[in-house]
Amino acid sequence: FIQSSCWRSMFGRVADSLEVYDDDEYLLSDRDCLVNRFISVPKDLGDLNCGAFTAGFVRGILHAAGFPAKVSAYYSEPNPAADINGVRTTNILMKFEREVIERESRLG
Repeated sequence: FIQSSCWRSMFGRVADSLEVYDDDEYLLSDRDCLVNRFISVPKDLGDLNCGAFTAGFVRGILHAAGFPAKVSAYYSEPNPAADINGVRTTNILMKFEREVIERESRLG
């Protein structure tokens, strides 16, 4: 839902991928995160990823839907062959609270 419907509503397209690492960890990837395209980060802030702002949206959506999670954003390692025009992929890691996993295992 977040990768498709929400992302399309916010950014006009779906996110590039959604991967499952464990039962409690999901990774959403966006090769061209809109907020990173229009914000210039000063050199003294180094590798700051403004996609953290987008991670806040994701966290809010999850919490409002009853799926509390810790959500963070980071850049993936640069891949010159895959990264278009030097654009770096923003990854949003969602780590769900134990209560969510337990509830879902009881229901599913």
